[in-house]
Amino acid sequence: MGEGAAMEMTGPEVADSSLKEDIAMEIEAPPLCREEGAATAEDWRRALARVVPAVVVLRTTAVRAFDTESAGASYATGFVVDKARGIVLTNRHVVKPGPVIAEAMFVNREEIPVYPIYRDPVHDFGFFRYDPGAIKFLKYEEIPLAPEAACVGLEIRVVGNDSGEKVSILAGTLARLDRDAPHYKKDGYNDFNTFYLQAASGTKGGSSGSPVIDCHGRAVALNAGSKSSSASAFFLPLERVVRSLKLIQDSWDAFRSKPETISVPRGTLQMTFVHKGFDEVRRLGLRNETEQMVRLVSPIDETGMLVVDSVVPGGPAHKHLEPGDVLVCLNGEVVTQFLKLETRLDDTVDGELDLLIERGGVPLTVKLKVQDLHSITPNYFLEVSGAIIHSLSYQQARNFRFKCGLVYVAETGYMLSRASVPRHAIIKKFAGEEISKLDDLISVLAKLSKGARVPLEYVSYTDRHRNKSVLVTIDRHEWYASPQLYTRNDSTGLWTARPAIPSDSPLLASTIHVGPTDPNSTQVYPMAETVLLENKRQHGDANSADGCSRMQTDDESFVEGSHPGEDPVVEKKRQRIDEDSTVEESIFSNRDFINSKEQTFENRASAENTDLSHDQGTPLSNASMAEQVIEPSLVMFEVHVPSSCMLDGVHSQHFFGTGVIVFHSETMGLAAVDRNTVAVSVSDVMLSFAAYPIEIPGEVVFLHPVHNYALVAYDPSALGAGASIVRAAKLLPEPALRRGDSVYLVGLSRSLQATSRKSIVTNPCAAVNIGSADCPRYRAINMEVVELDTDFGSTFSGVLTDDHGRVQALWASFSTQKKCRRRKRAVSSVTGSEDFALLKARKEIIQVVREKRKQLKYGSSSSEDHQFVRGIPIYAVSQVLEKIIVGASGPVLLINGIERPMPLVRILEVELYPTLLSKARSFGLCDDWVQALAKRDPIRRQVLRVKGCLAGSKAEGLLEQGDMILAINKEPITCFHDIENACQELDISEGNDDGLQMTIFRQGKEIDLAVETDIRDGMGTTRMVNWCGSVIQDPHPAVRALGFLPEEGHGVYVARWCHGSPVHRYGLYALQWIVEVNGKLTPDLETFIQVVTGLEHGEFVRVRTVSLNGKPRVLTLKQDLHYWPTWELRFEPESAVWRRRTIKEIDPSV
Repeated sequence: MGEGAAMEMTGPEVADSSLKEDIAMEIEAPPLCREEGAATAEDWRRALARVVPAVVVLRTTAVRAFDTESAGASYATGFVVDKARGIVLTNRHVVKPGPVIAEAMFVNREEIPVYPIYRDPVHDFGFFRYDPGAIKFLKYEEIPLAPEAACVGLEIRVVGNDSGEKVSILAGTLARLDRDAPHYKKDGYNDFNTFYLQAASGTKGGSSGSPVIDCHGRAVALNAGSKSSSASAFFLPLERVVRSLKLIQDSWDAFRSKPETISVPRGTLQMTFVHKGFDEVRRLGLRNETEQMVRLVSPIDETGMLVVDSVVPGGPAHKHLEPGDVLVCLNGEVVTQFLKLETRLDDTVDGELDLLIERGGVPLTVKLKVQDLHSITPNYFLEVSGAIIHSLSYQQARNFRFKCGLVYVAETGYMLSRASVPRHAIIKKFAGEEISKLDDLISVLAKLSKGARVPLEYVSYTDRHRNKSVLVTIDRHEWYASPQLYTRNDSTGLWTARPAIPSDSPLLASTIHVGPTDPNSTQVYPMAETVLLENKRQHGDANSADGCSRMQTDDESFVEGSHPGEDPVVEKKRQRIDEDSTVEESIFSNRDFINSKEQTFENRASAENTDLSHDQGTPLSNASMAEQVIEPSLVMFEVHVPSSCMLDGVHSQHFFGTGVIVFHSETMGLAAVDRNTVAVSVSDVMLSFAAYPIEIPGEVVFLHPVHNYALVAYDPSALGAGASIVRAAKLLPEPALRRGDSVYLVGLSRSLQATSRKSIVTNPCAAVNIGSADCPRYRAINMEVVELDTDFGSTFSGVLTDDHGRVQALWASFSTQKKCRRRKRAVSSVTGSEDFALLKARKEIIQVVREKRKQLKYGSSSSEDHQFVRGIPIYAVSQVLEKIIVGASGPVLLINGIERPMPLVRILEVELYPTLLSKARSFGLCDDWVQALAKRDPIRRQVLRVKGCLAGSKAEGLLEQGDMILAINKEPITCFHDIENACQELDISEGNDDGLQMTIFRQGKEIDLAVETDIRDGMGTTRMVNWCGSVIQDPHPAVRALGFLPEEGHGVYVARWCHGSPVHRYGLYALQWIVEVNGKLTPDLETFIQVVTGLEHGEFVRVRTVSLNGKPRVLTLKQDLHYWPTWELRFEPESAVWRRRTIKEIDPSV
């Protein structure tokens, strides 16, 4: 795979390789090349003139993860070996074992599509085909293959796209013809059962598939890999390539055109041989008479024999051969070379071979059946909920020592990663049924319904001796397309998709399963199954529908882009990270507290809440009264965000947090939690209750656009007997907390144990000041929060109560970012081995950083995600809660089968911050206003200033940065709550459309003006479009808070992109607006859909974008509706379900 990254050599392989290199000049080497005369510069010039036009730059895109490869885009090299038929030779890891889209660009910049026709199951070579008639302007000739010309000392040139330079010519001399096949990854593609050629040509990324030519312009080898730590490069011999090409040509001629099927017989015993010197095999017990016989019949330059290195379980050689067995004869003929071994195997497919071996000096004869290698090479896969699942290939079976054909997870997607199933897992059981092949899994899947929870048992190669069991939740919403089965079609070079399950399957029904199942059934579990919340491992992503690439092929130059994305994966999320005290100190402006007048809210559900004191058991003696009272109201949230629709800049796919039940009746339950736990409405929420051991789903019904909290609804009937135990907390919005008040901080541990401590309020009105993240996402603004003297750390959330357990504030988690501090490089005087160790450590660190950057979906960043916890006064929740219970005048939302009008929130879309009156006086504020504001609020003694208006808001253009807001409706304004009250008064006073009558101070002048407010619902973004693999939405508030929208009608916002997609391939990454498509403006999502609906498959599209800093850009991309259809995801309030609708795709019947 080769050049892009270091080829790791570990364990015995290092010692063995080093030994061979040390004695290479001492043993009897293959004959040196004896040319009649040394090649001249003119000879090389003529040779290169013939070769260069036939060498192409290959731009390949693996559209799905499959087998050993991840989804992604890369550059590589190939060369024409059959001009008449249009056949290009390159590496197997370039052709890819899975679905791939590729183009070849010739030296004159003519670009044509190429299609894979063959990839060898073992060796690192494959073929693309193209239409020879598509080349209009270039004269070129095919490059002949001459494997017999390879010899030690031969001068060579490697012609290819080295390091992405289009055409590079690197010189070298063949030093070895018997190098062991390079080992790249323990869980990826590796070549074996062949020798490699070695030269110090120094090839790097992008030169995979380059021809290694001699002075006559013949290809003597195929460039495949290298060591990044040295100039060594590794070339694949061409003997088996020549055979495969001849068979493909014969198939072509038989059909008189491109063949429907390619027939290249390949046989296998599912075992790996290594070539060891006679000294080593002698130590393994080889008898002297056997060595003499082998040396006698072998060529004079033979130095060793083939030894069994490993045997795949369940294969033809399993239980017959063992590691350490020395191969002597094959069907009575001495075989010491890989080439002769493979020739016998390929010529005896489905036949039998007699093997004479020696095991510890004991001769043994075994008869083995030769298996068809293509029969254990998967050519179809299942895509479900973003996961890629197929039969375990020979490559991975050899890596993991599992039996071929088992059900293998190539990419976890959403459903499996949500259950912590890792990549490379082998599925053993699903829903209680044994799974031995992919058809078994599909059959079980077809019986399940949406929302069902079923057990899955798997085993991982990293812990192969223990099966692990998890609960898998079938997607309740239509985050992903219905399960599809993709099958390879070599005649077209594409993978054809068809529905994997019948149309009458419960999985495709529109209803969602949440209730109890048949009590006699042990296979399907309801969402309300009684389970304890487990401390689950977090995953990065990724996905695979997200197409997140987890690795880079060593010798390919990957298209650089912005990443978060899988995930892939695999990667751990830093959802809960402690921040240092300096961060916390910079986030708040310390202010004293002044009482705010708020309307008391009486819990209308108190009559519906049952007194359950007799069900609580005996309380612990050391538990506080507040803890005992509030514990039945606490709930643990576990939130998962699908990688296919991570909207609004959400920075993780997995969140934990503690919330509190604020309403509980027979028909509806509501729980409040911070927005660092429930960040977006497009998510799956699971609730685990402290009062009763049960886990049930919840639905996001309200996200406050300003205050950092969300409301999640659940169905009380799903609690079963727990419905009478769980109860709502009593809210105490008044009196407001004061400095010095004693409160109880109560929350839940991961084991659902209530924890509490008594704390003192040190600041009840600290103003939040959180900066924008690198990737804009929700952040709390215009808020005052509660600070305590002591808490449980930055990862502990819960509630603040009084002595009687009445909730006065949510103890909530806030998300922020902190810039990483770059440390200066220390000057070291180490030498010798210490210096080497330092360089090695530095190299490893650089590699880790590079891998982390690949996992990021939004590009490399100098910031880290952090969090802190503060109290949100409960009045902010109680005001919205009352409107939901009583019935608001907003849009209707279906909650537990009942349509309920939801509240709208009137807000001033302006970001404000407090300034001390002493500072305001320095800016020119007159003494009268200073005195008036100080009298209004003698504790805070501050004035609010404008930090910026949200782009597109009604306040934009009226208020300017630095304005001081002095009064609204002639009433002095000193805190954020005053502005909220003024906005609420507009709702109460009907017919008042004049907005807020403000008095502001701007540049030494007092100005009166009317500022209109904006009305927002509580659902956040409820619509997105996936076009060419990019996740597109309307600009969300965090983006608009940057204060900029493109002039071209605002545009639509690219929130994410998918690995292996057209946007990945052509560089249309996230964090920018699309303002034009083919010259047509796209001011909003609806217009954008209309424009892209008219685009055809394979059409090149011109896209105009504007970045967050306002920089315009025009790029082109080629639409691919075969693998990346255009679709939208939309929330339906009338059904409370996210629905997926295909906008445009290829008609499979065409």
